[in-house]
Amino acid sequence: MRRMGGQDAAFLYGETPTWHMHVSALMLVDPRSAPDFSFERVRDLTAERLPQLPQFRWRLVEVPFGVDRPGWVEERDFDIDYHVRRIGIPSPGGRAELGELVGRLAGYKLNRDKPLWEMWFIEGLEDGLVAVLTKMHHAIVDGVSGAGLAEITLDLEREPRAQSLEVHEPLHHLRQPSSVELLARGLASTAILTPVRVARFGVQAARQTFTTIGFMRRTESPVAPFQAPRTTLNGEFTAHRQFSSSSVSLDRAKAVKNAFGLKLNDVVLAACAGALRRYLASINDLPAEPLVAQVPVSLRTDADKGEVGNKIGTFWASLATDIDDPSERIAAIAQSTANAKEMREALSAQRIMGLTDTTPPGLISLAARMYSAAGLDWRSPPVFNVIISNVPGPPFPLYLAGAPLQAMYPMGPLLFGGALNITVMSYCGSLDFGFLSCPEAVPDLDFIADGIPLALAELEAAAGIGPVTEPGPEPEVAADAR
Repeated sequence: MRRMGGQDAAFLYGETPTWHMHVSALMLVDPRSAPDFSFERVRDLTAERLPQLPQFRWRLVEVPFGVDRPGWVEERDFDIDYHVRRIGIPSPGGRAELGELVGRLAGYKLNRDKPLWEMWFIEGLEDGLVAVLTKMHHAIVDGVSGAGLAEITLDLEREPRAQSLEVHEPLHHLRQPSSVELLARGLASTAILTPVRVARFGVQAARQTFTTIGFMRRTESPVAPFQAPRTTLNGEFTAHRQFSSSSVSLDRAKAVKNAFGLKLNDVVLAACAGALRRYLASINDLPAEPLVAQVPVSLRTDADKGEVGNKIGTFWASLATDIDDPSERIAAIAQSTANAKEMREALSAQRIMGLTDTTPPGLISLAARMYSAAGLDWRSPPVFNVIISNVPGPPFPLYLAGAPLQAMYPMGPLLFGGALNITVMSYCGSLDFGFLSCPEAVPDLDFIADGIPLALAELEAAAGIGPVTEPGPEPEVAADAR
C-alpha cells in the first residue's frame, strides 16, 4: 500500500463526532443552453475521468489501533453510483432551501470503507439552475489541489474534451497487507523511529521558541493562538451544518487593493471583518478586542503540482474589528498579516518536520476527542474566532457537461470551537465566498454573507472610489445566541 503523509493522517485522525474533516465545494451551473446536460451525463463524464483522479480511486487502509500512519490501495470494486448521487430541493428552490440542503449534506462524514469523496447533483433550483456539491476528505486534498481537481472534472469549452487513456498514479501493483502485518510494522516503526523523530522535533521546537520570543518582544508583535476574544462564534457546537454564499466583483476588490497599496488577501480579510463586525454588533456581541482569524496558506511549489495530499500552513491575523474606520481597519489588518507572514517564514526556515510527523495517528485521535470531551472548546480561551481561507481559481470560464459554470463556493471544516468557516475562491472575474457554520452557534448565516458586498462598498468609499451602501435589515437571531 501507499503510506499516507503525516499531515494527511492528522486530518483523518483529527475527526471527532462534531469535527468533520472534509472540504466541500458547491458549483452552480446553468444548463439552459446545454441540451445534452443531465445527471447521467455528469455521472458518466466523472467516471470517464477517474483515471486522471488518483485520490478518487484510492481506498483507505488503517493500521490497527492507530499505531502508525494509514495508507492507500486501489479500490478494485469501484461503484460510481455510490459516489455520484442525485437529489432535489423543495419549491421554490431558493437560497434558503439550497442552504439548508447543502448544510445537511455537509453535516455527515464520509464513509471510510469507500474512496473518500462524494458528488451530489441537486435539482429543483429556481431559474432552472443546477447545483453540484462535491465532498472530499482533507486527507486527500487541500484548497489548491482541490481547485486543480475541479479543473480536471470541468472543461474549458462547451464540448467535453476527449479523455486520456493514461491512468495517473495507479496502485494496482500494491497489495494490501494483513492486519497482523500492519500492526507489526506499525509497532516496529513507532518503537524505532519515534524516539529519533521526537528528539529532532524537540531541537526544532527549541529553536522556534527562541525565534517566537524575539517576535513577541516587538512593539507590534504577531497575533498568536489563544489570543482571540470569546464570542458567539466560539463555543460548543454540534454536528449540524448550515451553508450560505456571497459574490463580489474581483475587479472591485482589486481596485480597493490598488487604492490602499495592499494585497488582495488583505481586502478579503477586511471584507470578512466588516461583515462579522456588522453581525456581532447587531446581536450586541461585538467584543472590545479584535477578532482573530486563522488563515490557511498553501506551501505548494511548482515541484509539488499534482501531488496527492496536503501542503498547507497557517498563520493568525487580527481582523481589527475593534476599529470603526474602514481605512484604519484594513491598514491594521495588513500590518497584522505582514507580521504573521514574517514570523511564519522565519519559523519555516528552521522547520525539519511537523508535530504530525512525530505523533502516532492514534494519539492524535485521542487528543482531539479528549479536547472535545473535556469541553475545552468553550472552557479555554478560543484558539481563533474564525477560519478564513482564500484560494485562487481560474480567471476563465469553465463548463460542466456543456453547461457554463456560474460560481463555485468552497467550504472548509469547523474545529477547535470555531463555529464559522469562510472560504473564498476567485473565478472568472468574481470572488465567491462560501460560508459554513454550526446553526446552533451562528443561526443567521445569510446575514453575515450579505455583509460582504456592504463591507466592500465601505472600503471603496474609504478609498474614495465608491459610494457607501446603506446597511441592510437586522438579523433574526435566536434569543439564546445573544
